[in-house]
Amino acid sequence: MIAWLRRLVARLGGTAEVPTEFAGSLEAEEHVLAVAKTAGGALLATHLGLWLPEGRRVGWHLLSKATWKNGVLTVIEAEEAGSAGGAVLLRDQPGRRLELTEPGRLPDVVHERVNQSIRSRHHRDLPGGGAWFVQRKVPGEDGIMLQVRADQDADEAAVAEFAATVAERLREAKGPEPD
Repeated sequence: MIAWLRRLVARLGGTAEVPTEFAGSLEAEEHVLAVAKTAGGALLATHLGLWLPEGRRVGWHLLSKATWKNGVLTVIEAEEAGSAGGAVLLRDQPGRRLELTEPGRLPDVVHERVNQSIRSRHHRDLPGGGAWFVQRKVPGEDGIMLQVRADQDADEAAVAEFAATVAERLREAKGPEPD
């Protein structure tokens, strides 16, 4: 599609235009909500997640934290470290600082989307350390996911055992799955 037509379609559809330096590949129905530029490339927020300058998308449910200060967006991405029953165990990665040369609406959209993905959150102190229990909506999927993030010095085995119990209780509270 020629550039001016892409810009027109993006404006009429209420979405942001994909910059030419974007390194990723959007899904057919992926809507761009905001765009920012960094020295290393484009940063895109879509309804499915945050596209980093190297062309990799991080789902909103895997962004533990995002802060915006003095022209720098700092994001903490979580990796799925395992499962315990129906719970997903997460481990935070080191924060990544992204200096935005043209931030646009992106910092606000990131903040909004990360917060909207969270349905509930609760910290629980456990023997050997605590953990965050977070119920989140996964973009593009039905239902809610239970994520458990152990505190830095927590006993991960104890956290996993308790997480499995919590996941089972949540499953029982929901009742049987419809056929």
